[in-house]
Amino acid sequence: MTAFHSVYNKKKVLVTGHTGFKGSWLCEWLLALGADVTGYALDPLTSEDLFYQLNLFSRLSSDVRADLSDSDRLEETISDFQPDFIFHLAAQPLVRFSYKTPVETFATNVMGSIHLMEAVRKSGHACSIVMVTTDKCYENREWLSSYREQDAMGGHDPYSASKGAAELAIASYRSSFFSHEDSLIRLASARAGNVIGGGDWAEDRIIPDCFKALRKNNPIIVRNKTATRPWQHVLEPLSGYLWLGALLSNPNLLKHSTSLPFEGGFNFGPSLASNRTVAQLVTELLKHTGGEWVDKADSEALHEASKLNLAIDKAFHLLQWTPVWGFEKTLEMTASWYLNSDVSEEAQKMTRSQIENYIQMARKQEVIWALS
Repeated sequence: MTAFHSVYNKKKVLVTGHTGFKGSWLCEWLLALGADVTGYALDPLTSEDLFYQLNLFSRLSSDVRADLSDSDRLEETISDFQPDFIFHLAAQPLVRFSYKTPVETFATNVMGSIHLMEAVRKSGHACSIVMVTTDKCYENREWLSSYREQDAMGGHDPYSASKGAAELAIASYRSSFFSHEDSLIRLASARAGNVIGGGDWAEDRIIPDCFKALRKNNPIIVRNKTATRPWQHVLEPLSGYLWLGALLSNPNLLKHSTSLPFEGGFNFGPSLASNRTVAQLVTELLKHTGGEWVDKADSEALHEASKLNLAIDKAFHLLQWTPVWGFEKTLEMTASWYLNSDVSEEAQKMTRSQIENYIQMARKQEVIWALS
């Protein structure tokens, strides 16, 4: 499999959060690109998680199970492996859970990010780092317009606030330690959210909730049907992360003499047509699965933003990155994965097949990262 101008072939790549949903998809893609992958994360939450379905524990160079709070272990991992690239995905990723565990959420999402950057700073070796945060890092004012990279960081709930704070820490480390011309370390952040796709079984996420209900022949419970989100398949932001990392390492891929244009924050979201309500999402999914949903709005529910859209102009103009799959295709591929991946061998085959399908469609659309 070739893409991203073969930048990752035979390169050492550290993925934090590799046992999670996005981390597992990223590891599978990196392995297909010929990368030497090490993971650093806590254990998967259940035996059903995608990490186990893909047998990644037996296919990575190293599978480190440790907390981001363990700065000594982080430093040891980075010093021993000396990665060429780091994709930092490890996080406490759930809004509603952050109300129950605010201290853990801030510790993981803010201090965990700082521990990683500090470990790289101490190592001193050349490395390109993509720090993954979220679209919820912005101070949400329920605007109809989309949020841009220069908008203020913030957050009502602990999760969103922690990710906004992480972005400030990332910007500080970049300015304070990695901005001088002879720095060997390149640092960027990537903001995406409401990612869906096969193999996600997390609590309090709409697609996992749908398939858990469908498995039991129960109606799908929808608690906030009018909430609007920029829904995107997991491969969309991952293609952005991988291309951003490639450009940090080799800016000449886009004819730049330095990596400076790529060392900030970038939004990776779908086209505006994919900004849909939860009701529209579930209705589209049920076209492929059958079943029904019921509205169970809870007036006592914890606060969650009702509107959230991302502007992706910066990624389009600077990275020449665009989304590949539209809303309908995203739901089709998500449903297909769940309906055809009951056993591990099928999960691996389906995941790799969907990555190949995505690359081929990107090539047809002449998306630059796929043309190598």
